[in-house]
Amino acid sequence: MENMSRISTSFVLLGVVEMERYWLLYSVLALFLYLTTTFTSCLIVFVVWTEESLHEPMYIFICNLVLNGMFGSSTFLPKLIIDLLSGSRTISFSCCLVQSFFLHSFAAVEVFTFTIMAHDRYQAVGQPLRYPTLMTNDKAMKYIAINWVMAFIVVFIPVIMTAYVPLCGINLNNVFCENTSLIKLACGDVSMNNIFGAVEAFLIDISCLLVIIYCYIRTFIICLRISKEACQKAVRTLVTHLVAFVTFMIASFFILLRYRMNSGSISLAAHVLITIIGLITPITVNPFIYGIRTEALKIKILQKIQKIKGQHL
Repeated sequence: MENMSRISTSFVLLGVVEMERYWLLYSVLALFLYLTTTFTSCLIVFVVWTEESLHEPMYIFICNLVLNGMFGSSTFLPKLIIDLLSGSRTISFSCCLVQSFFLHSFAAVEVFTFTIMAHDRYQAVGQPLRYPTLMTNDKAMKYIAINWVMAFIVVFIPVIMTAYVPLCGINLNNVFCENTSLIKLACGDVSMNNIFGAVEAFLIDISCLLVIIYCYIRTFIICLRISKEACQKAVRTLVTHLVAFVTFMIASFFILLRYRMNSGSISLAAHVLITIIGLITPITVNPFIYGIRTEALKIKILQKIQKIKGQHL
């Protein structure tokens, strides 16, 4: 079979083709989600940045989470909106690899951030007297920097491996590019790519999941031994983290489920719907979860909004 990736420099995004019938509706929805999420995330970051009382590791990690959501949405929503408005259906091979790298990096940073936040809450509840020295703002920033570097490294390797795989097709059943969809177009031996990707994903996901489960179980056990007021405060924070984490895991499960289905078992529209909902959900939900359920942050956000309104009256 002829190697199409060397003949054509572009791929056809069949998901965009599927959305063209209602292109105006989808473009408006995508623009609304992108602007709303970006505004909410920027508001959270601005409030944490300007309010000294929120200069704590927990709020720094929340900022990293919502900034990563902005990063994730920016990797595909602007292009999707432009494609729908312009009628474009294609993406170049180089841009496809770049988009794939950024999308998978977003997912990796998300998993690592939830792991760090679980450990941070475990230390805060389990060792409250030592916590100010165990987790300083400088240490939190270092953890975040390591988080991003690790995410880029673990994603860079499989994407580079995919770049050298001979491809025999140009049609992607998606509205954006990601590694698995590219591998499905391979006409050569991709066993090494599949093994490496599966092992890497398994080790990262399982190790992070075990750390998160351990930290939350230990934290809940400690909550049962402390005062009722302190317990309620700690549980409220933990539940907020759990809701965000479970939302991300459920969304990821649906995306992985899509890969396990045969191309003929469900329609292209269903493929597109599962992928978009799975990716959009954690990106859009996180800012609202933390903006509403984190009491101190919610109060400061409302105060900031009221102050801005007062200045314009």
